[in-house]
Amino acid sequence: MSDGAAGAGGMATIPKPDELLALHGVTSQMFTILRRWFDVPTTVTLDLSAIDSAVVELGEPRLIAAMAMRKLQALHLLATPGVRTSTDVVVAIVQDLQRALIQAPSMRLRLQASSTDWDAALRSLDDTAPSGGEAPPSPASTDAADPEVDEFRALHALLLLAVDAVIDVSDGEVRYLV
Repeated sequence: MSDGAAGAGGMATIPKPDELLALHGVTSQMFTILRRWFDVPTTVTLDLSAIDSAVVELGEPRLIAAMAMRKLQALHLLATPGVRTSTDVVVAIVQDLQRALIQAPSMRLRLQASSTDWDAALRSLDDTAPSGGEAPPSPASTDAADPEVDEFRALHALLLLAVDAVIDVSDGEVRYLV
């Protein structure tokens, strides 16, 4: 390990690995996908009236997505060249994101299912029956791949690669990154 110049507090300063710098675009894409999937408004209000007020909110998919989006904003900033951070901060933010990012695809489907007007959806099946024209394409099977989910998971994997690169470049030690 090449010990860079010591930063404030005596910690070595090392360059950000390319994988961390590449998160700048990855975080933007994930942010956009979460906003679209969960219809997250541009402003979210948190109920801080009491310690227990978060019980209901923290189980609500839209708020979970909004909080993940906020962490993505922070990671986006830290992935910016020239912005100083430390290895432990990067690892902590990605760790905080993990549960929400793992659950996002299935939460999206549950949210869609709960908000679907199934009577109208079934009626629309009758409306799409071939009447001389082509029927809309339907999945080949119930376990067919979802391109949006595949893209989301690939982006998520890039977050994990960036954390691995941060840990590798710092030899597992807390270091400043620039």
